[in-house]
Amino acid sequence: MSALTLIMLSVCAAVSTVNVGTAECGSIKPMNAVNNGPVVSKNDQVRDNFQTYKNCCIPFARTHDAAFESAYGGEHTVDISAIFPDFSKDVNDPASYDFALTDYYLGNIRAAGTQVFFRLGQKIEHNSRKYNILPPSDYKKWARICEHIIRHYNEGWAGGFHWDIRYWEIWNEPDLDRDNEAWKINPRTWGGSTEEFFKFYSTVALHLKKQFPELKIGGPAIAHSEKWAADFLKYMSGHKVPLDFFSWHIYDTRPDSFVSKAGRIRKLLDENGYGVVESILDEWNYIKDWTGAFQSSINTIMSLKGAAFMAAVLQSCQNAPVDMLMYYDARPSAFNGLFDYYTYAPLPSYYVLYAWNKLLRLGNQLPAESSDTDVYVTAASDGKGRTAILVSRYNDDNNVVEKKQVMLNLGENGCGEVTAHLTDSAHLYTEIPIKNESGTLEFTLEPDSFILIEVR
Repeated sequence: MSALTLIMLSVCAAVSTVNVGTAECGSIKPMNAVNNGPVVSKNDQVRDNFQTYKNCCIPFARTHDAAFESAYGGEHTVDISAIFPDFSKDVNDPASYDFALTDYYLGNIRAAGTQVFFRLGQKIEHNSRKYNILPPSDYKKWARICEHIIRHYNEGWAGGFHWDIRYWEIWNEPDLDRDNEAWKINPRTWGGSTEEFFKFYSTVALHLKKQFPELKIGGPAIAHSEKWAADFLKYMSGHKVPLDFFSWHIYDTRPDSFVSKAGRIRKLLDENGYGVVESILDEWNYIKDWTGAFQSSINTIMSLKGAAFMAAVLQSCQNAPVDMLMYYDARPSAFNGLFDYYTYAPLPSYYVLYAWNKLLRLGNQLPAESSDTDVYVTAASDGKGRTAILVSRYNDDNNVVEKKQVMLNLGENGCGEVTAHLTDSAHLYTEIPIKNESGTLEFTLEPDSFILIEVR
């Protein structure tokens, strides 16, 4: 055996087998939704990502924390305190509302071909003085303000639109800081008690569902506490509060953690009489922890490993009991692994969402399995001769360095013209040649990489 052969074997020592079946086994889910929309340049200093964002065909954009971004309109955007700045004003008077910059922001989202997922509430407040996260003085009035916001965007009220925005989420992370009762000293999302929030949420949900029975009214976007979630669902069920979707968050480094939590959330919903309610994970990303490893986590989010992690999470949750994922965040921020913070050029994770859209458009999931735990596969077909397969490789252990030879067995799905786009240390969604021997494809994956293969 030559020295060159020994080197080749040491660099690519492992072989993975991936098999794809032909019988359809469900639908591809909208795992490629995000928080927030595109940045659109408004002056001669052209720096935006509108066309790139549009090309990604993102299905939904949640509007939480939009008020942090000046390009969206900053403090005058989305939050209830921005749209209705003086709580003493008349809720029925259009002059009490300031829709201008929220209209502009939501219009850009829609122009990019993305549907709006509207968060009714306030952005997180990290500063020592709190302004808008304290419980409203009048819950019913707050609900009526939300009613008029919905009428503005869906029924044309106050010079508005007929945009048919379907999802309306009440608040965000009301359970944050509850475990150690830090909310009493420095609340960040809800500055009242749990009991106050339950009464607040039920008041708003009952009012909005009565006014708009055809819309999806839900929430409350829990941060992490499943004990709090169980108490919330028990209260809502006991008070006969309708719930069209239940939203929740998780930040972790292991795709199986997402799957496990999705199962536990589904169990809580079923146990409390909400068996048909959608489960929506509408904030997630790669985070080791929020203190010592936070900076390294941010670096990972923007890297190839962050992209491979994203692919693995989408692929794992496709077969978990969760209905939609919404990545946090497409807004220019530390959590944005999609676009470069300064140039808005697409980063590796952008191409994961781009590739997932290819599966989503085909629609029908095909059974697929991998022989290795760090190789993930998802396959889709349109039932008319077009197939797409996403194969990714993710392992949070940075000591894993060897390449893997992948044998992808497509069987009847492999009959046709094959194209492949690879993302790894040397490629950024780059088309590469791929060998197809009677429906068996062979290629190499580095650690933290992914490939989309399309067959026509």
